[in-house]
Amino acid sequence: MAQQELKRDLANRHVQLIAIGGTIGTGLFLGSGKAIQLAGPSIIFAYLTVGIAVFFIMRALGELLLSKAGYQSFTDIAQDYLGPRIAFVTGWTYWFCWIMIAMADIIAVGVYVQYWFDIPQWVPAIICLIILLGFNLLTVKLFGELEFWFALIKVITILLLIGVGIILLVIGFKTDAGTVTIRNLWEHGGIFPNGISGFLLSFQMVLFAFVGVELVGVSAAETANPRKNIPSAINKIPLRILFFYIGSIIVLLCINPWTELNAEESPFVKTFSLIGIPIAAGIINFVVLTSAASACNSGMFSTSRILYNLSRSNQAPSNLAKLNKNHVPHNALFISTLVVSVGALLSKLIPAQAFGIVSTISAICFIWVWGVIIVCHLKYKKTCPHLHAESTFKAPFTPFVNYVVLTLFAMILIIMLFASETRLALLLTPLWFILIFTMYSYRRKKAR
Repeated sequence: MAQQELKRDLANRHVQLIAIGGTIGTGLFLGSGKAIQLAGPSIIFAYLTVGIAVFFIMRALGELLLSKAGYQSFTDIAQDYLGPRIAFVTGWTYWFCWIMIAMADIIAVGVYVQYWFDIPQWVPAIICLIILLGFNLLTVKLFGELEFWFALIKVITILLLIGVGIILLVIGFKTDAGTVTIRNLWEHGGIFPNGISGFLLSFQMVLFAFVGVELVGVSAAETANPRKNIPSAINKIPLRILFFYIGSIIVLLCINPWTELNAEESPFVKTFSLIGIPIAAGIINFVVLTSAASACNSGMFSTSRILYNLSRSNQAPSNLAKLNKNHVPHNALFISTLVVSVGALLSKLIPAQAFGIVSTISAICFIWVWGVIIVCHLKYKKTCPHLHAESTFKAPFTPFVNYVVLTLFAMILIIMLFASETRLALLLTPLWFILIFTMYSYRRKKAR
């Protein structure tokens, strides 16, 4: 029986860095350029708004996870508070979210490697996928180690940017784009140069930048001391958002007037080039490569654990719950990896607009997952007041803040409907939910 349980092999430093990796993704390194072009300096407030919402979501998730020892993910929570149908849809939707992210990132790995080597992009993509599969099959501790070093590279890069930026601000350094000054935040059309509409249109890309932050909840089943490590990781999220997102964006905009940044390139590459650091493009290309590999690694981990939990709750084939001798759900991991690899192969033939569609659908599906967490917390507080009273990790300002977050999500979906770049993806996404609700109904009829 011991072999049929996930092994609690993630130490505190692993959980902390998984949380950091979740809050610093390719959305910051790659997507911030497009977001800045839409919103200008007001992008700072967009990151701050979504970041605050994410923190309250994580506090709600943290309280729920610690309210019952048997919880291994938020699908278990959805099962208790919203019933098996919503748990089924949420579990498979979360799997779908990470599958798409992993597909996009494994293709990105191939593109980034082409910067140095003239080889077909599918070659490094498949090699990376095989390496990550090998590490994930061994032990969960290796997953933690990979994320530890991947996240460390991201942290060092942003620390370097912020540190250098502060020095340049103090000395009033001059670049080809002008003087490095805080006045760049408002001297090029004001804080809201594209008006409120530009500010609102940036929310989809900003939301996508935060997807994956809930991975610390998925890893709850495999942490050595969840009652200590999970609250610690969640409570540090606000500081990480303020420092890594808000801090880096402010520094970027002080060095580069927002009008100088191109939506098609990383503002980090542009910044390091402007301040005269040699081989800047190569350095940032390496960072973005590791960031993409990190996101794919997280995708393989989370999708395999989601399939494992779905199987354990009879919502997926029973053989997906089998563990190897290292306590890793190898069948679930193989299935997820196979789907990612097929998607990577197919993605090679899809036009450039496909990534935008995939990222938007992913963001919409994450709104569903995060929304379910918030609704579960509302139900938990209403139906289990004794558990809330006994909780040592109460979510603050509830239930008021729960409704505020849900309203924010509704606003973002409405914005997506009116924005031409996201409208198609928004209209396509219901097809997934129709499919998964139909699957549930079919399984229920078959079980009778």
